[in-house]
Amino acid sequence: MAAIKDEQRPLHILFFPFLAPGHLLPIADMAALFAARGVKCSILTTPANAAAIRSAVVRANDASRGTEGALAVDIVVVPFPDVGLPPGVESTPALNSDADRMKFFQGIRLLREPFDRFLSENHPDAVVSDSFYDWTVDAAAEHGVPRLVFLGISLFARACLDTMLRNNPAEAADEHPDALVTLPELPHRIELRRSQVLDPKMRAARWTFYQRVNAADQRSYGEVFNSFHELEPDYLEHYTTSIGRRAWLVGPVAPAIKDVTTRGANDNGLSPDADGYLRWLDARPSGSVVYVSFGTLTHFSPHELRELARGLDLSGKNFVWVIGAGAVTEDSEWMPNGLEELMASGERGLIIRGWAPQTLILNHTAVGGFVTHCGWNSILEAISAGVPMVTWPRNADQFYNEKQVVELLKVGVSIGSIDHVIDGDVIAEAIERVMGHGEEAAAIRRRSKELGEKARSAVENGGSSYDDVGRLMDELIARRSSSLQEWDPRSS
Repeated sequence: MAAIKDEQRPLHILFFPFLAPGHLLPIADMAALFAARGVKCSILTTPANAAAIRSAVVRANDASRGTEGALAVDIVVVPFPDVGLPPGVESTPALNSDADRMKFFQGIRLLREPFDRFLSENHPDAVVSDSFYDWTVDAAAEHGVPRLVFLGISLFARACLDTMLRNNPAEAADEHPDALVTLPELPHRIELRRSQVLDPKMRAARWTFYQRVNAADQRSYGEVFNSFHELEPDYLEHYTTSIGRRAWLVGPVAPAIKDVTTRGANDNGLSPDADGYLRWLDARPSGSVVYVSFGTLTHFSPHELRELARGLDLSGKNFVWVIGAGAVTEDSEWMPNGLEELMASGERGLIIRGWAPQTLILNHTAVGGFVTHCGWNSILEAISAGVPMVTWPRNADQFYNEKQVVELLKVGVSIGSIDHVIDGDVIAEAIERVMGHGEEAAAIRRRSKELGEKARSAVENGGSSYDDVGRLMDELIARRSSSLQEWDPRSS
């Protein structure tokens, strides 16, 4: 009788995201996607991070209510360990010093206790753990639970990181920061500047960290990606055949949610100014607005902000520009003469400080280009909306993402090197190359539109990502129902 009940109970997946917006938000979206397919989904996180996703989760639950077989996502809140950080400092954007970062990562390691407790008390069928929690591979194995990995990057970026860690191509390169480094063993010839690659001589601690988490990921059951087959087929083949890792592509996860208005907002829900932003866009011609945003962690100096503002002015385009809440205090420090007056009247552009409804903005017909730091979540949101990009990466996998957008997908243009302040004229020229009237801009816009259609189809019934979700569900159910299949990642 117990066996029959076990067969009938819903599949249960625990989602355990890293405590940073770029990791947390897609995990929440992914949980909602699986829950809509009848999977019991739990998200284990801390109070401040739960607040960042609660409104979106509630709305996703409301949207799926009445859908046959759909279940609600459950947020399981555990206290962030007491490591000497101020109350509420529980995620990477809130860290202001190296000392705080050390305490934060100490707290991260102490999350093993509530993680272990959840597995012991709830016996989920699988855990989707952030790659940065390398210790979860052993913890999950001790409870007989398969660990699925999520890092929040593309297959292409994952393949670049893998070959970097195995081959250390920077070792044989010229010492100059602009020297080109070729990444070996990839389906395409990919070159980055030495300053953009992971170098154990320059970043020994980061190198050691990635070596450790990559080793843990290799011992895991497989990996889920916020991507889709049609976006990077060569790298799906490379990852599963040449590297020999298991992968399920289930994205883009954000468009799969019926109501994305509060994705990334806090408990207060949608910004009270959001309707105003959208009304402003409604009054602008189709494709005439460039959207500018660099995520939650990027900071610019006043000089950089001034050149970016000058570039927007020179471009002649309308714009919506999102600036981190703590970036600057006074616009008069960097705003070029003339543009400030146009901004005050709302004639040419809007500045949004803090959070913005990015998915809604990108999908508005008035938006015709996106100046982005190349975070993978932003890249996927632009691809899904069919919006071409001006790429301006700042660190980490953003450099890989730029290569994918510009050289492989050909749906954007690069702003250039970040080793100096980018001149406003260069910024204006890059915007013109994706939003102007030339053949290059027309080709980029056409490819962006075609790729957007493929992205939206991937998550629909019968699409590649829809099918991968089902394939993973079937495999986990089969694993649970087979008393003969015993899996231990420590022996693989």
